Amino acid sequence: MAAAETDREAPSALCSEFLNFSAKDTAAKWLLASNLPKEVYQHLACYVPKIYCLGPNLNPQNEDLLAPLLLQSPLEWYLCGEEPSVGLAKLEQNNQPSQLCGHVFKVGEPTYSCRYSKALKTSGGGGFCDCGDTEAWKKGPYCQKHEPNISDSSQKDPLANMTEEMIARTYNVFSIILKYAVDMLTWDKEDELPEGLEPPVRGDTYYCMLFNDEVHTYEQVIYTLQKAVNCTQKEAVSFATTVDRDGRKSVRFGDFQFCEQAKSVIVRNTSRQTKPLRVQVMHSSVVAHQCFALKALTWLGQIIRYSDALRRILCQVGLQRGPEGENSSLVDTLMLCDSKMWKGARNVYHQLFMSSLLMDSKYKKLFYRQSHTPLLSLLLLSPLLCLLHHCLQNYERLQSDYVKDDHDREFSVTDLSVQMFTVPSLARMLITEENLMTTIIRTFVDHLRHRDLQGRFQFERYTAQQAFKFRRVQSLIGDLKYVLISRPTEWTDQLREKYLEGFDAFLELLKCMQGMDPVVRQVGQHIEMEPEWEAAFTLQMKLTHIISMMQEWCASDERVLIEAYKKCLSALTHCHSGFTDGEQPITLSMCGHSVETIRYCVSQEKVSIHLPVSRLLAGLHALLSTTEVAYRFPVQLPLSELSPPMLIEHPLRCLVLCAQVHAGMWRRNGFSLVNQIYYYHNVKCRVEMFDKDLIMLQAGASMMDPNHFLMIVLSRFELYHIFSSADCRKRYSRENAHKDVVQQNNTLTEEMLHLVIMIVGERYTAGVGQVESSDETRREIVHQLCIRPMAHSELVKALPENENKETGMERVIDSVALFKKPGVTGRGLYKLRPDCAKMFNLYFHHYSRADQSKAEEAQRRIKRQNGEDSVLPPPVLPRFCPLFASLVNILQCDVLLGILGAVLQWAMEPSGGHWSESMLQRVLHLIGMGLVEEQQHLIGSADDNDTNFNFTLKISRPGEAPANTPSILALLETLQNAPHLEVHKDMIRWILKVKLIQISLQSHLSLECLCKYKAERKRKAEMARLRREKIMAQMSEMQRHFINENKELFQQSLEELDPSTSSTLEHSPSSCDSALVCVGPRRWRAGGSERRQMVTCILCQEEQEIRTDGKAMVLAAFVQRSTVMSKNRKRPPHNPDKYDPLFMHPDLSFGTHTGSCGHIMHSHCWQRYFEAVQAKEQRRQQRLRVHTSYDVENGEFLCPLCECLSNTVIPLLSEQPDLSQWLSITSQQMKALNPYSSTIKEMLTTFGTATYKVGLKVHPNEQDPRVPIMCWGSCAYTIQCIERLLVDEEKPLFGSLPCRQDDCLSSLTRFGSACWTVSSHTTVQNHFIRLLAALVPDPRVENTPCILDIDMFHLLVSLVLSHPAILCLDSSGLSADAAQLHFLHLVTVAHIVQILLTSVPEEMQMEQEGGGAEREEEENVCMLYNTLRTHLGSGLHEVSSGWHLWHCVKAGILPYLRAAALFFHYLNGAPAPPELHTLGAGEWEALCGYLCLPSNLLQLYYNNQELMEPLLQRFPRESNHLIELPGDYSALINQASSFTCPKSGGDKSRAPTLCLVCGAMLCSQSYCCQTELEGEDVGACTAHTFACGAGVGIFLRVRESQVLFLAGKTKGCFYAPPYLDDYGETDQGLRRGNPLHLCQERYRKVQKLWRQHSITEEIGHAQEANQTLVGIDWQHL
Repeated sequence: MAAAETDREAPSALCSEFLNFSAKDTAAKWLLASNLPKEVYQHLACYVPKIYCLGPNLNPQNEDLLAPLLLQSPLEWYLCGEEPSVGLAKLEQNNQPSQLCGHVFKVGEPTYSCRYSKALKTSGGGGFCDCGDTEAWKKGPYCQKHEPNISDSSQKDPLANMTEEMIARTYNVFSIILKYAVDMLTWDKEDELPEGLEPPVRGDTYYCMLFNDEVHTYEQVIYTLQKAVNCTQKEAVSFATTVDRDGRKSVRFGDFQFCEQAKSVIVRNTSRQTKPLRVQVMHSSVVAHQCFALKALTWLGQIIRYSDALRRILCQVGLQRGPEGENSSLVDTLMLCDSKMWKGARNVYHQLFMSSLLMDSKYKKLFYRQSHTPLLSLLLLSPLLCLLHHCLQNYERLQSDYVKDDHDREFSVTDLSVQMFTVPSLARMLITEENLMTTIIRTFVDHLRHRDLQGRFQFERYTAQQAFKFRRVQSLIGDLKYVLISRPTEWTDQLREKYLEGFDAFLELLKCMQGMDPVVRQVGQHIEMEPEWEAAFTLQMKLTHIISMMQEWCASDERVLIEAYKKCLSALTHCHSGFTDGEQPITLSMCGHSVETIRYCVSQEKVSIHLPVSRLLAGLHALLSTTEVAYRFPVQLPLSELSPPMLIEHPLRCLVLCAQVHAGMWRRNGFSLVNQIYYYHNVKCRVEMFDKDLIMLQAGASMMDPNHFLMIVLSRFELYHIFSSADCRKRYSRENAHKDVVQQNNTLTEEMLHLVIMIVGERYTAGVGQVESSDETRREIVHQLCIRPMAHSELVKALPENENKETGMERVIDSVALFKKPGVTGRGLYKLRPDCAKMFNLYFHHYSRADQSKAEEAQRRIKRQNGEDSVLPPPVLPRFCPLFASLVNILQCDVLLGILGAVLQWAMEPSGGHWSESMLQRVLHLIGMGLVEEQQHLIGSADDNDTNFNFTLKISRPGEAPANTPSILALLETLQNAPHLEVHKDMIRWILKVKLIQISLQSHLSLECLCKYKAERKRKAEMARLRREKIMAQMSEMQRHFINENKELFQQSLEELDPSTSSTLEHSPSSCDSALVCVGPRRWRAGGSERRQMVTCILCQEEQEIRTDGKAMVLAAFVQRSTVMSKNRKRPPHNPDKYDPLFMHPDLSFGTHTGSCGHIMHSHCWQRYFEAVQAKEQRRQQRLRVHTSYDVENGEFLCPLCECLSNTVIPLLSEQPDLSQWLSITSQQMKALNPYSSTIKEMLTTFGTATYKVGLKVHPNEQDPRVPIMCWGSCAYTIQCIERLLVDEEKPLFGSLPCRQDDCLSSLTRFGSACWTVSSHTTVQNHFIRLLAALVPDPRVENTPCILDIDMFHLLVSLVLSHPAILCLDSSGLSADAAQLHFLHLVTVAHIVQILLTSVPEEMQMEQEGGGAEREEEENVCMLYNTLRTHLGSGLHEVSSGWHLWHCVKAGILPYLRAAALFFHYLNGAPAPPELHTLGAGEWEALCGYLCLPSNLLQLYYNNQELMEPLLQRFPRESNHLIELPGDYSALINQASSFTCPKSGGDKSRAPTLCLVCGAMLCSQSYCCQTELEGEDVGACTAHTFACGAGVGIFLRVRESQVLFLAGKTKGCFYAPPYLDDYGETDQGLRRGNPLHLCQERYRKVQKLWRQHSITEEIGHAQEANQTLVGIDWQHL
């Protein structure tokens, strides 16, 4: 109670103080004060607790009003020395604004990423704009707003514009307020305040303050709060949302004991599994001062915007060292306490830093010159680095705090590193003066303390805590990336020294990774537990770009490159010294060559896939070649000390491991090894793993005898014993080898040959081959497009990205590919240019096995289509760089020729599993490579006379005695005729042809032979083309001849195929002169006997005739509430229990739509099927309770044939016999009016009840009098929807509907005419009386609606369909047809009156001259309008233009007439005239004729004027469209970024979602905007669908660029957005960031789905196809 009284008294007490308070006087008092801080603190101690935190609920309006007047205003008076508005305006006028923009981004705002790319992203919030920062952009750093003023060359110091007194006053205010704010935000005592701030009166009022963490979930917090503070769930959700957003929230207010009790419950409830939630019981005065401290920081940020001078003073105040010495400036204090502060406080001070310290590059440089130590300049250069005292000790401490802190990085001060380290000049300075590189790397290594005995990282058995820490530590790698992202253009000696120090530290890190996570092959038993492998690969992926950037830095300076190469080589030697213990030396001999190596089996010893030191050396070795350092400074390089066998040893082991895994030798090692091999080759890792291993093998092989190299390779592949034996060519004459071993050896041989192909053939790396980096990218793209045409995004994924997320693809793609734009579906594709196919290499090193086989098949197919040989020869390759030039000798060395000869010898006999097709294919490819290489050498030898490569000679030479083996060429010539090698014949023949050309080239007959050869090939190709053309001409002639001979047959079959012609013939009128009329006594009737209608049940396949007394046949149907036609989405939903739906309002705010897939079943078959579905669902729900794509409890099921979502069935009825026929026979007997069989009656009831249940959202009740009304309404609404759809798609009224819609409308209309037979006849008769009374006044009927509140088409349908219930009582013999016609006439006149009352504009246009034909209509319409004016007086404007009135009437009534034509066509079965089967001018006359109406509709009124006139008391309705979307997607992102959550006090929405039906922006997927719907909490989108779309919604999730379809609470799916990039692709999730533009065709497709009521069906199909969609809680979106 005490608290409540204080609450009430406070405002009045404040009011009197407030009235007497003068900010000017207070400031004047402060000016005279000797101890200003004490005076200001006393003022704050007095007023802050009186304004803030006065009760359980904060009062922001009160605080925002009083704080500026009582607290901020005196400070501004003191600072300016005059009226603040005047003083601050003067400062602003004299200001020289910073050229840096400094705009701090809001969450979700569109941004373009810095420095390089133009990729559109949405900001995560917290960064600031780089506009105006010359170091952040390659070119054009300024926008127009921040363009520097060139004329102002003086660039004066901003402080020059201020007086010394004002500078002193500003300094005083800033230092007091900033110290106050820092003290309060870092204050850790809960019950007392800093000295000088103690309140004059201290009450026993406390807050129980709950703080945010990243451990506990929303659900845990909500549950705990409900127990602890006894609040409702809604209040608990509100608390939890605020805690998550602001970082803390008071959950209880009262005395200490009361708050402490809540704290103990919260701690006890959340400490069971994890650490408990952080809760503090804080005195209200402490909380009040903390609230004002945040306000004070915000105020400082606003004040410094007036002048650069103020910003500079604030910087000096913040960075000034305090009395405690080191780390004592206010900025230091804030940063070092960062991890202790709550989220809201961190955000506020981070923003202040960005708008002050980080904004002024000029000030940094000025201050740097003035300061005596480099440290002071550092303090200014950035808030994070102001802590980097002599050896950046605090960098380590801050990072350690972040690692322990459980808040995400975006809320940590370490996240600001991107703002500083990416400034190149600053990064260089920090490297040289503060050794930043070394500090970051050592901090990183220190955090990873788990090592094995050799000092390598050990991630095995990582605990959850260590894994969390490891994820946090990775942010350090990000900092290192920022530092290295811009390569230096000029090097100083100091930069070289410090960079190499950092390089040493980096090598120490890589040495800890070299050989980590080793594996040993499991033999016998499968591995028990999968080893941890992900941490090591995560580390590798994070470091990939760092390693690449390190190499780029080295490449930019020759001295650095030489030193780095030496250091890396000694690090590798050091690593190897620990590896080679206990490995025995052995000697290998083969083909007359010997080499010494060590005994090592990959399949028996430890082997590791992590070799970063070897790979870094490989990269540097290639750079020696690229930069030509290897040739210009050979003396300075230790190339002579290199041991090639040592260099190749570990990369070779790694590649052998991959080969053995492919051969199935490591199956028992589980998936962890398979995953490692996958990532080793994956595009994310391969640049610094697989590719570098290949380069290292190339480097080693280039310095070795090729024979020695190949023998070591054979030894490591464990194939040496096979190829070294004297009789290896007869290897498989004895069949004693185990089948598995043979298979393994075959695979290993294939992999070994593939490796040789790669070592000799992969030359597209700069430094290895004479190529540029763009050539490498071009080749990658060519080989991807050789598999199949690809979309831009697929190509980007297949190419490695650099540190700026660039692939270099844009520069080269157009030279190798052609772009094909997409249609309404699919995406744009790049297709390979035909002239680039010659670059195709079947053994491209980045192909997986699947890719290789797809590419091979695709290329052979293209060649066959072009009429060429399907052979895929090796491509012509660029030349090697001199450092790698000796690699070509591998092709002609004795050992390789021996291997090739052996495989060819084995291939002489059909394979019994002893050799493989792939092995032979690789051998032939290698021979082809040798011949192509020789050809290049011969062509090039004219220049350098170097012909030491003579492959043809080597392969022509037979083996020496005693074996006398045949030469490779001889073997090939034998093999080309072997029947079991049909597949390889093309390649063998190609080799033999090329060999002939080679020989002729060598014998200097080259040109002549080549010309002859080419001419011969050209002649053959031309002959083949002519032959093909001749055959095609013959075939088409024969085809034409056949059709002419069998004209009658073709005509007959065409007529059978064309449904429109056959139905027209069938329905031909019985007498030639009768017109096609669908309503009235003269309506069309089928001649002769009644037509039989036969259908087949899709479940039992039985044929059945549709008869009124036969078995019921039904159509699967889906009834849904709809607002597609709605013209008023604001109308509140009706109360279902009391709502009377008899009259539909013309705004069609809610309707009931019926759709069908058109599949027919027996009613009993359907009932059995549905019961089975129900039983299955009950069983399934007991096992696992998840949603399915259909809700059985709601009567939903999937059509058994097409799986279309359905929730009822429509009975199929035969065409009605004339009512008069059975009236005349049994006019007295009511039973004759029920001619339907019991099953049909049951189905009539089923469908009627389903429509009633869905349309009104009530429980089924067959007896409810509203059942028939809902059925008639659904019939009318569905017809109206389809009529609008035909107009929008510009299709004719008849003949263009798909079968399913045609069948649905036919069944629905006939059902409507029969549904009264299963209802209470009295009820239907009463409905009819009330319906007719709306047009013809009846004194017995009360509450008749106004004519303007009735939709006339619904009225017409209801009248026509309810009339039979009246007719059955009538014995006058009046026909039903006459009644239908009279209803049509009556309702049409009423509709004309509606149109005239609502559609005539106030200002008439000039009268246009109507044709003579329409004079009568114009005069009649004027007369009727004037009659209406006499009844309504001044309510209608005077109109003289008959032409305009008639134009309004025609346009307004046309949709109604079209809908009526559809209705009577389906009701009475009259075929439509041909004019309505096409779009054209005669539609009006045809419609009027078909409906038996005069084309001058006014005659309906004047022919019955004496009857109509007593009845007199906005059209046309336009089709609804989805909202207009902007052409550029960034406009939508801007709109979403400025959208604030309506329930979170101005907080930005995390998932802004746009309703495409009405344009409302919603805060989706968040607790804050959940509302209660039918007793269940649902998200904003789900709630909106029920208000806007009757339960169906179409939304655009703006941040994800994704369309969301929702139906009900449990169903939804994602759909492709209508926005595409320039490459014809969507970008769901905005991951790629390419600019997006609206594709109208795709948006129209979404609109069509909506208009057709197909959203629910689309969701059903999507959920059936993708089961993961079923598990999503759609109701929370």
